[in-house]
Amino acid sequence: MYNILTLNKISKFGLEKFDTSKYAYGDSFDAPDAIMVRSAAMHDMELAANTVAIARAGAGVNNIPVEACAEKGVVVFNTPGANANAVKELVLCGLLISSRRVIDAIDWCKTLKGEGAAVGKLVEKGKSDFVGPEIEGKTLGVIGLGAIGNLVANAAVAIGMEVIGYDPFLSVNGAICLSPAVKVTSDIKEVIASSDYITLHVPFNDATKGLINTDSLANAKDGVRILNFARGELVNSADIIAALESGKVSFYVTDFPNDEIIGVKGVIAIPHLGASTPESEDNCAKMAAAELIDYLEKGIIRNSVNYPDVMLPNTFETRVCVLHKDAPGVQAAVTAAVGSAESIVSGTKKGYGYTIADIKGDIDSEKLKAIDGVVRVRVIK
Repeated sequence: MYNILTLNKISKFGLEKFDTSKYAYGDSFDAPDAIMVRSAAMHDMELAANTVAIARAGAGVNNIPVEACAEKGVVVFNTPGANANAVKELVLCGLLISSRRVIDAIDWCKTLKGEGAAVGKLVEKGKSDFVGPEIEGKTLGVIGLGAIGNLVANAAVAIGMEVIGYDPFLSVNGAICLSPAVKVTSDIKEVIASSDYITLHVPFNDATKGLINTDSLANAKDGVRILNFARGELVNSADIIAALESGKVSFYVTDFPNDEIIGVKGVIAIPHLGASTPESEDNCAKMAAAELIDYLEKGIIRNSVNYPDVMLPNTFETRVCVLHKDAPGVQAAVTAAVGSAESIVSGTKKGYGYTIADIKGDIDSEKLKAIDGVVRVRVIK
């Protein structure tokens, strides 16, 4: 029986994927085999020795100590693309509300309550205060062409925008799915300089922290509109406030409010609603559950952020799963210790490796664990 700890409320459609004859799930396990999480902070959480996997029902993993998990042989999964459509739709909403001043206009309309028959005339007199441009024919810069950025770019083309995109890690599949009308450039400065609207769809890390700042906006068009539905830390708060005050940026739409930007003129702060749809939560939960089931029962890694994706067929007698450092000689030593195998496959990622082998009979797992550089060994039958 595998025990799955849930740190947040997980969609029933995800939990229903667990066969209750093999799995138990809930929020009260002290030593779970695996963990399912949405946004709960895990950096100060002490993991049990038998915990082998964490599945994040969502794309971002900033709430999980990914590197520390890798060191302990805990595979961290995310669910790329499962919430992409939900975020795409909110980005399109952001494009519109950053242009047409709809929110300000609605708030103003509320002040007309009690004016009786005069409301119609007041509306016609006051509506000119809320004029905003159409987005058709304008240029949208998409920084990051992953699952969400790809959908946003294609949707923007469909509604008549010119689209320029940047992604140094654009996948083959991403390129195939991208509309041919999207201009892809290797120069992020070109995107910023040529865009009327800029939308961010990159992960947050040391390289992307404060990506939008005073320097990066220096060559942007005056009055550019910035949309951030990726991570709050991608935009320097002090710099965006200064840019709004100077007119360099006309509106900043963000799904990540903080105390600095709330209430600032030109900021449209949304309370992290990007993936807050029942469809998105269901999709993420189902995908996360499937990843855990594959790994726990078959040793298959798919969509891990700290170990390589490695797969073998679903049927086997004995499967040996070795998580190890990507260091000289380690993989060779593991392969030698496994000995004769029906199938064996390995991969590496971010300094770590994963080797799985199908064998007949038993294996001395302690011999594998004793190899310098081996982090964890699992034997599945």
